[in-house]
Amino acid sequence: MGVTPAGAAVLAIDAGNSKTDVALIDADGGVLGTGRSGGFQPPRVGVEGAVDVLGQAVAEAAEAAGLPRLRPGAPYAAQVSACLANADLPVEERRLADAVSARGWGAATEVRNDTFAILRAGLPAGDAPRGVAVVCGAGINCVGMLPDGRTARFPAVGMISGDWGGGGGLAEEALWWAARAEDGRGGPTELAAALPGYFGLGSMYELIEALHLGSLARGRVHELVPVLFAVAAAGDPVAGALVERQADEVVAMASVALERLGLLTQDVPVLLGGSVLAAAHPQLNDRIEALLARRAPLARVAVVAAPPVLGAGLLGLDALGAPAGAHGKLRAHFG
Repeated sequence: MGVTPAGAAVLAIDAGNSKTDVALIDADGGVLGTGRSGGFQPPRVGVEGAVDVLGQAVAEAAEAAGLPRLRPGAPYAAQVSACLANADLPVEERRLADAVSARGWGAATEVRNDTFAILRAGLPAGDAPRGVAVVCGAGINCVGMLPDGRTARFPAVGMISGDWGGGGGLAEEALWWAARAEDGRGGPTELAAALPGYFGLGSMYELIEALHLGSLARGRVHELVPVLFAVAAAGDPVAGALVERQADEVVAMASVALERLGLLTQDVPVLLGGSVLAAAHPQLNDRIEALLARRAPLARVAVVAAPPVLGAGLLGLDALGAPAGAHGKLRAHFG
């Protein structure tokens, strides 16, 4: 296994829209140092600006590990394993890999979409990468992997690629139905009172005005997702229908990925991650399990609780051919 003189085998990076986690890992799976920085958002700040944010967490991890200052030809690690949000298409992964590689952090660099980190982190200890993961956080995505390297994935760039839901999508849908309920274009729903009430406002008109004029930051809309689930749990049919549709979308993505990989009738894990699914709302997650049991009766559904940076680290160890003991030690650290 290749290791730099400094002793790090893997530089693991998991970067979502809101935060970046980094871990420097030795050849035995021990964690030498960790770092954290802000979200990875190349569409907003450009590729180089987004990679600069990764660099802040990398520098923090290197300092924690006691590694010397980065010098040309002396990278921190043998393998950079980066699982990044907004790396939705293979061409984006290649472009981001070039940008990350140019920083000189590792002798070799591999970039994947951040959904792969959830999948690898959630697989049982000792298992080769074989299964499907669905992530429902700010958006929604799904990937599958086989030990021979074959994958199943979706573009997952929003409505234009056929996606529906995720935290952002659910919040927008809830606002749409609530607005129409208040002005009479739609049927009644408790969302019309609950959504503005969350922000201390008295009506949907006030909430629409606040969002439109900027007195309430548009980025806060995602805070309404738990409100939607609470209203649904109380029996509101409109909110309940949105939760049910989200479950249907998760099952549709997972079923297609399983079918593409020839796993639809096999005993295989289907892993759920992201803030919406990790919250384990019974109305959502129970429906996912029930519907998936009809499509893939042997599939084993589980919510991934481990941090995604573990998955990035395990993928890095995979690339280096690390022994099972190294994988186990890394899992134990994050367990």
